[in-house]
Amino acid sequence: MGALAVPAPADSKPPPAGSPVPVVLVLGGTGFIGRHVVAALRACGLQVVVGSRRPRRRLPRHGLGDLPGREAHLERLLDPAAWQPVIEGCDIVVNCVGILRERGRETYDRVHHRAPAALATACAASGLRLVHISALGLDGPAGSRFLRSKRDGEAALRASGADWHIVRPSLLDGEGGFGARWIRRVARWPVHPLPPAAAGRIAMLDVADLGEAIANLVLDPAPPMREHDLGGLHVRTLAGHLAALRALHTPVPARRLPVPDLLARLASHVCDLFHATPFSYGHWELLQRDNLPRENRLPALLGRAPRTIGVTTTAHDATPHAIPIASRTLS
Repeated sequence: MGALAVPAPADSKPPPAGSPVPVVLVLGGTGFIGRHVVAALRACGLQVVVGSRRPRRRLPRHGLGDLPGREAHLERLLDPAAWQPVIEGCDIVVNCVGILRERGRETYDRVHHRAPAALATACAASGLRLVHISALGLDGPAGSRFLRSKRDGEAALRASGADWHIVRPSLLDGEGGFGARWIRRVARWPVHPLPPAAAGRIAMLDVADLGEAIANLVLDPAPPMREHDLGGLHVRTLAGHLAALRALHTPVPARRLPVPDLLARLASHVCDLFHATPFSYGHWELLQRDNLPRENRLPALLGRAPRTIGVTTTAHDATPHAIPIASRTLS
């Protein structure tokens, strides 16, 4: 795979002249979210260190070969002392690491819970701010170990005593993402297979907006909140999102093919078993209920309106007030 060109955000603001330039460690900096966070931080003039499982190989592959890299296997970093060599010399840590499925020692509990817990303790001891990327939809019932591990990781941060911030984005669209690429492909199909129970509403956002919002959060010396729910401004069901993406390529709507809910659930387990497609049991749980920000912090963090994803029409968009917007004045 060649390097992915990530556009530099236009609205991020550099640190004031004469102030020390923070060093920011981005864990998972070669991943889908991490690359956009790195691009946004660099556009702000910050010094960036990329944490990756294989930095020597992955940084050049993604056009980040000019940045310093540090090896970080989260499934091994379960003790605060083990994190010290990784975070040494840094001022802020942004954790973008997440796994869709378990593999060997890379379990949900290790990567989403125990490693972030140890990292938070290490950051507390060193006086570092920690920005942790989690996910929406963790406060409802969860049978999926993926969702439960994310929730446990958040609880560990709150109890750590660190200068922590939790960012919960809705589902993401953008170039280079496994799930986003798959959904875009399905959107072009003439037939959209959809289970009736997948009626939950989502607020899809652009991954470049997420990167810029995180960079602005890093730069804010005193953020007014610690937990940040982020979403786009257009609320849609999965069917509506697919229709909005399809409308970018053709005015001909796709035909909807109802798929039995039981079959969809079984398919999610099969996909988990064989690591096929991004569809998982955790996603199946989330699709059955609204997955929206309680208070959408994205416009306030960006200082502007978020990007629109897909073609906006009343046929598949909800009313603009469906997501409460943070009351902070946009600059």
